[in-house]
Amino acid sequence: MPADEDGASNEAVESSQSDGSDPVAKESIRERIWDDLEESGAARFPFPPHGRIPNFAGADAAADRLADQPEWEAATAIKANPDAPQLPVRRAALREGKTVYMAVPRLRDEKCFLKLDPDELDDYDAATTVSGSSKHGEQVGPDQVESVDLIVSGSVAVTDDGGRIGKGEGYSDLEYAVLRELGLVDGSTPVATTVHERQVIGGDEPVAIGPHDVAMDLVVTPERVLRPEESAQPEGIDWELLTDERLEEIPVLKRLREK
Repeated sequence: MPADEDGASNEAVESSQSDGSDPVAKESIRERIWDDLEESGAARFPFPPHGRIPNFAGADAAADRLADQPEWEAATAIKANPDAPQLPVRRAALREGKTVYMAVPRLRDEKCFLKLDPDELDDYDAATTVSGSSKHGEQVGPDQVESVDLIVSGSVAVTDDGGRIGKGEGYSDLEYAVLRELGLVDGSTPVATTVHERQVIGGDEPVAIGPHDVAMDLVVTPERVLRPEESAQPEGIDWELLTDERLEEIPVLKRLREK
């Protein structure tokens, strides 16, 4: 997992991925997508879309389309990101009786996950907001997390063959790696993202995706569902890509490293 998606370790990984064509740097794509969403009017609050997982017009429709998929229907526990465009996903999960896990920001606490149990919550709308999740959810340690049946990730951009580009901090991939190390997900656990059509990049544009990047099994827009061919997922934490500073900041990493 990268210490920082824009850091030196990740750039070294990305620069080695060329297959003869020159891959486009992630940061260049981020800026282009953020600008396009803003200029086209496809972005939604919070503004500006830059520097974040951008909210988009049709996020509710994309969530509805995701909820029609068999991977969703089979899931009883999902791990979701906390960002605005996936708010309707989190609410739909609770309303259908699914337990939702969200990571504590930057995995900064020993109890590094928030558990939203639909049987324990009275107000699903309040509990699924960024601020409400910490107030209404139960903060739990890794040992209290049940097996996750589906992961929902936020994206700045995604390729039509499942390569995801986040906002550049590397935490989404790191959260997956932690769950994998703990045995709470495996290579068959589906990973989905909901995005606007403008966030989908065609296969004719090579993108610098590294081996630590989690691939998307479902790319869901308001209009369609893409099911990229199966890609190998990272098998756990790549300790060589983590800085000493990152290890000190995240208690669960120190615990796993000691094991």
